[in-house]
Amino acid sequence: MRKTKLWSFLLGVDGILVDDVTYEEESRTLVVSARPKAGKRNRCAHCKRRCGKYDNGDGTRRWRGLDLGTTFAAIEAQAPRVRCPEHGVVVAAVPWARHGSWFTRDFEDQMAWMATNMSKSAISNLMRTTWRTVGKVIARVAKETGAKVDRFANLKKIGVDEISYRKGHRYLTVVVDHDSGRLIWATPGKDEAALNAFFDKLGEDRTAKIELVSSDAAAWYTAVIQKRCPKARLCLDPFHVVKWATEALDEVRRDVWNDLRKSGRAKLAESLKRSRYALWKNPENLTPKQSIRLAEIAQVNKPLYRAYLLKEQLREVFKIKGIHGIVLFDKWRAWARRSKIAPFVELAKNIKHHRTGIVATLAEGLTNARVEAMNTKLRLITRIAFGFHSPEPMIALAMLRLGGLCPPLPGRG
Repeated sequence: MRKTKLWSFLLGVDGILVDDVTYEEESRTLVVSARPKAGKRNRCAHCKRRCGKYDNGDGTRRWRGLDLGTTFAAIEAQAPRVRCPEHGVVVAAVPWARHGSWFTRDFEDQMAWMATNMSKSAISNLMRTTWRTVGKVIARVAKETGAKVDRFANLKKIGVDEISYRKGHRYLTVVVDHDSGRLIWATPGKDEAALNAFFDKLGEDRTAKIELVSSDAAAWYTAVIQKRCPKARLCLDPFHVVKWATEALDEVRRDVWNDLRKSGRAKLAESLKRSRYALWKNPENLTPKQSIRLAEIAQVNKPLYRAYLLKEQLREVFKIKGIHGIVLFDKWRAWARRSKIAPFVELAKNIKHHRTGIVATLAEGLTNARVEAMNTKLRLITRIAFGFHSPEPMIALAMLRLGGLCPPLPGRG
């Protein structure tokens, strides 16, 4: 009994009986031969229900535990199979490890914590394992901890976006809770099926409680959100709306540059060609040289300067927000429609279809900034996860680090 308590303490495992302890010099491994206590034997690995024994399975199995100093440690035990009424024939659960794992629970929890706080080379060297193994471990840990936490509780405001995680147009669709600032969903793909999968997981009752959704104006976003969340207000991200105006401004600049070049005014055309960033940048961020160039455009090219003012006025709309921002937005549309600058006339027509989403953004003050900040962190995770052979371990790492699913260090929780 004293030996059992000692090794239970050293291995961080309750509910076991220790039969023997041996040391294998060749592999430098301390092997603890153990078995579950009577109350924990012959239980389904999935539902933990007490079941009848089916057979002895593959016999004796080992699970690697946390190292004891520089010495490897392992638990050795029988791995019988049981017949569960719900899950069929499965290997019986053991109190020291997760189903399907060759490592103890403490070993995996420590590896998951390290994956959210350390580099992959440090983890691999310290835990003496491969990076691919780390990916499998964190996927198991994230699955278990995610099942214990209700990630979708009290969802009112969500943000939706996509991020590229690998070359070849491979994307993740991500969903962020604006209130908690946490990542609550990520799945491979960038289409209606990916977003529908989130709402299927969320369920109709909780979907009906969502009040605000922020996203860009991609058609597949808006179609799914309007269908699945008809009561929620869709808030279009200001960054993408102002981007449309910036693209229209750049189109005007190119047209003016081509006209100057074809009319033989090469020097003026060359000066205009180098004014791109002066026109794009916010006025408060202009360098002295760019301010001078912008002043020259105001003197010699009135249509281009009016296009620049249109872009800046639209940006000002989202600074003001509220009812005054809505009024200014409607006045901006009227100005763009009457400007006789073809790209902005076309933009005024197209932006009319998105007025509801833009007005919701101005009224509620909800943007996709939090989601974009999450995407910045996800890009770092995609670099860390380089070497994983599927997106699932990368998503698991993201949920551990950004979704609040990371378990505490063993013995410190």
